Amino acid sequence: MILTFEHGEVRELRLNRPPVNALSPELIATLLRAVQVAPREGKRALVLSGSPGMFSAGLDVPVLLKLDRPAMDAVWRDFYELMKALASSPIPIAAAITGHAPAGGTVLALFCDWRVAAEGDSKIGLSEVQVGLPLPPVIFSALRRLVGARQAERLAVTGLLVSPAHAAALGLVDEVVPAEQVMGRALKWCQDLLALPQVATTLTRRQARADLVGEFARDIDHELAEVSSLWWNQETQAALHRMVEQLAMRKKS
Repeated sequence: MILTFEHGEVRELRLNRPPVNALSPELIATLLRAVQVAPREGKRALVLSGSPGMFSAGLDVPVLLKLDRPAMDAVWRDFYELMKALASSPIPIAAAITGHAPAGGTVLALFCDWRVAAEGDSKIGLSEVQVGLPLPPVIFSALRRLVGARQAERLAVTGLLVSPAHAAALGLVDEVVPAEQVMGRALKWCQDLLALPQVATTLTRRQARADLVGEFARDIDHELAEVSSLWWNQETQAALHRMVEQLAMRKKS
């Protein structure tokens, strides 16, 4: 589900769960382990990438709807651990957004250090409310950190999906380049950062990201309980099942 490529001191973790790199429980757990182990294996930076045209379509809702409550609680806990691992990684992480990145795809990128997206008509944004899911507070805080309070409200409350160019204008991504250059640009960003004096860069990066990491130091158990409860809310479940039915109809047509 994850292809690993070594680029010297930089490791690329490429999501590889066709057709849309949807985040299943197994993919979330595998990516969490991969992010955690890279620094222990001597890597000095990571690039998180996807397949051409598709970074990640977000949570695999059709799979998740089949889980019982304890299993779904475990998924939410692992997903929060993944966000925390990205936010608090001792090595920098660049997101190479190779294509569509709605909902959970954008969430992964939010917690990285830097984001480059492919030009084109791909969609980026936090569309959770469109399928009946309130945006979890820790994710909203990460969004607000990038785009500011007013734009975060506009994007989150409406579940707006935007083009890469619009995302760059908002600050949701840092750069937009032709699709064939996305991975190379992400590697170049990592390599340029690693060329700087290591101690100064590491300590300053830690200070700069302290607010993001601090989001996971508060009462996350309470937030997880609330997120879990909202997942099982009748309105949310109805909206999620409607979405799955619509997806199934599109596949048949």
